[in-house]
Amino acid sequence: MISSKGKMKGLVTVTVRDANGNVKYFKNGFWRNLLRLKERPMIFKHHNTITTQGDGLIADLLISTPTQNKVDATNGYMCVGTGWTGTSPKNNTGVNTATGSAKKLDSTYPKTSGAFGATGQNVVLYRTSFAAGDLNANGINEVALMNGNTSAAKCLAYAQITPAVNVTSADSLQIDWQITVSGS
Repeated sequence: MISSKGKMKGLVTVTVRDANGNVKYFKNGFWRNLLRLKERPMIFKHHNTITTQGDGLIADLLISTPTQNKVDATNGYMCVGTGWTGTSPKNNTGVNTATGSAKKLDSTYPKTSGAFGATGQNVVLYRTSFAAGDLNANGINEVALMNGNTSAAKCLAYAQITPAVNVTSADSLQIDWQITVSGS
């Protein structure tokens, strides 16, 4: 009998930039000022959940004639929202409370971190950049990686953004998502 402990894990990095493209910083509160601590950059990392739909999308890719769209350069989108609840993210089919429109993956994504046969061959990278004017929302705390931008789209992965971020119409938001596939 062959046993495998294969798994997938993901990491989402969210970066908020100002109108000049510089990473924004939180303003220090009383205690951080008193202790003379540096302001914290608005760069956040959080793990994701491969959703139930995502499990199905991955299985679909392994059959000879897939029936679902891949999360690729043609069909890959991310959407953000303000409705993270923490209850059953595995069952999410998108964000709970969408804000703004779903945004297509950046032009050179998805791709692997390394060439086939090299370190990083098993790490898939996705990136979406919401330009200034795409969003104007407080409390963005969730993101979904989708195989389209219609109501029929399937959710490959879902993640919490914590702490929640505020994005003005002058700010841009970049989301980098990596999914690592490993077997043992």
